[in-house]
Amino acid sequence: MTETRARIGLLRLTDSAPVLYAAAQGLFARRGIDAALSIEPSWANIADKLAYGLLDAAIMLPPLALAAAAGLRGKRARIVVPMGLTQGGNALAGTEALAAALGTGDPLTRARRCVAWLRARPAPPRFAVVHVWSTHNLLLRYWLAAGGGDPDRDLVTVVVPPEQVVDALAAGRIEGFCAGAPWGDVAAARGVGRVLLGTSAIWGHHPEKCLALAEPWAEAHPAAVTALLGALLAAGRACADPANAALLVRLLAEAGVAAPAAALRAALPGGEGPERIGFHAGAAWFAWHSQAAWFVAQMDRWGWLPAGLDRAGLVRTVYRPDLLAPAAAAEGLDWPEATIKPEGGHEGPWQLPTRGRPLTMGEDRLCDGTVIE
Repeated sequence: MTETRARIGLLRLTDSAPVLYAAAQGLFARRGIDAALSIEPSWANIADKLAYGLLDAAIMLPPLALAAAAGLRGKRARIVVPMGLTQGGNALAGTEALAAALGTGDPLTRARRCVAWLRARPAPPRFAVVHVWSTHNLLLRYWLAAGGGDPDRDLVTVVVPPEQVVDALAAGRIEGFCAGAPWGDVAAARGVGRVLLGTSAIWGHHPEKCLALAEPWAEAHPAAVTALLGALLAAGRACADPANAALLVRLLAEAGVAAPAAALRAALPGGEGPERIGFHAGAAWFAWHSQAAWFVAQMDRWGWLPAGLDRAGLVRTVYRPDLLAPAAAAEGLDWPEATIKPEGGHEGPWQLPTRGRPLTMGEDRLCDGTVIE
């Protein structure tokens, strides 16, 4: 079998588990992929390297992929998103004072309390997100706005790489952060803050990380794309099995995720954390045009998109579930009938029509009750 080399970028996050598992268990190699993993220090590094051909594939933040393709970071990047990798898993963490102000209750009530607390400060507090164009930033903004807040006025948003947010909170440089697992649990374990809520309380089973490909590489290696995606579909299914959690914790530690094993385990399927990552169920692997459209709409809401940009065209150009179809068929997955689905209207499990058996989807309620048909 002739091997195709694929340089794959990732960060030290629990979401990286499918890539690490596929490499360690030989899923890439058995499909003819010579996977070279590149652990990067920030999302900006990943976006830059993918845009300039220094990476062929990467774990990516969906809004960042869309922003890069829209030219919001300079030169328009040729990036495509053929599949999702994870759902949920982020945490909003903050100081003890902020946690006391939020108290208990539903997410919308707590958002209103948060806005009141922010506006009572002598100056807007600093909150960290892992990138401007991140699910973390958009979900934090959505939650605050649902509570009557103005994220551009009520707080100062700063970008801090995920593995540095806990130290920033401990040093008093920020009042809170929104970051992926396991950093909220790490802040709580170190006694420097508390997990305020998981982002699934803002949007149930929301899309989190995706796989992005450099489009020139994808066009030059169509068979390798199918092989790569097949390996990650199989890895995602394995990562969703709690029986593999101990192995995943070890692989994450070996990759340099500097977090206690208990914090890593808590964020994995079967764990006891307040927010756990979804790797496979509920078609977490599908690159939904409806979800990409939600990200684009939120970016537009905050004035980040230039006039004249074809919003719908951006969604269709970047999100390419058609590239996943051959790998999904080979893995025996039931393929959705459409690339869009209702978002926000389900308070419990529901059935999605497919070309085979219906898929059981998870609760997807938005915290303000908005339903997107």
